[in-house]
Amino acid sequence: MAPTILIIGATGNTGRSVVSTLSEFTQNPNHYLASHRLIAQTRTATSDAAKQLASLPNVSILDQNWIDITSDWLHSNEVTKVFIAAHTGPTVFSEESHFHVTALNGGVKHVVRISTTAANVRPGFRAYYSRTHWAIETMLASEDFKGMMWTSLQPNFFTNFILAGAVAVVKEFRETGKQSMPLSMVPSKDARVGVIDPKDVGAFAAYVLADENPEVHNGKKYVLNGPEDVTGQDIVDLVEKEIGVPVEKVIFKDLSFLELMAQGPHNVLTLSFKYAIETVWEGKCGIDTTSKEVFGIRAPKTTLAQAFKEALEE
Repeated sequence: MAPTILIIGATGNTGRSVVSTLSEFTQNPNHYLASHRLIAQTRTATSDAAKQLASLPNVSILDQNWIDITSDWLHSNEVTKVFIAAHTGPTVFSEESHFHVTALNGGVKHVVRISTTAANVRPGFRAYYSRTHWAIETMLASEDFKGMMWTSLQPNFFTNFILAGAVAVVKEFRETGKQSMPLSMVPSKDARVGVIDPKDVGAFAAYVLADENPEVHNGKKYVLNGPEDVTGQDIVDLVEKEIGVPVEKVIFKDLSFLELMAQGPHNVLTLSFKYAIETVWEGKCGIDTTSKEVFGIRAPKTTLAQAFKEALEE
């Protein structure tokens, strides 16, 4: 059996480009990964995204909850490297940390994982999700895990997250010629943030996984941003250019989505996400925070305008 790379969350924002980029590498007979196979984990094997991944060379689909993966399964499938993009729910630490223990005992040599905004990853930060990533990275850096290499990717802000409201306004205007909803967004009007397309994050992860010498990435925390800083006003400008008229109402720094998410027993934890976003408003997430190594590995390429155009075509 060939050595295997397991992609957890393969049909998610970043996972799809991890799989597609790695698949391209395996097609080059002179590439280090030419002898590897890829397993794309998903819980939605019948989805269009999963079917598309299944059609790629050297890719097979694992229709299973990643929490249920065992060390024996990793051994028997010769999984040597793993990409993992875990969820953002309150149980993420217990579940992701469990997987890393499983991977360590399953013979995995290198794990590349998605973290969060670098400025927030510290033990005293008020958003639980950021503390979770600090705890996982601290665990992976401990003596117990010296037998497994790891790399954290710390993207500051995703384009699809900040463009959702803009896409909705444009699509409605195209259909009705009206603006019944305000243009709402998380960014402030003027604070600059280096938003990054999830596809660029996934491609970067694939380049790290494809490195024949993973030791150079061990213990690294790569801060990722897109190629340009953008503001909330830039998003307004994009919308107005697309619809050809001024936007009637704009709501900057809109966190109303958190109220919708904060249902059930963990509502206090969910609402703590607001503290993570304040870092963006304070101007601490610009492209000047990008790790210098990123440009020598695989520099992000997608601009906000390009991401907006692609989102409107979906």
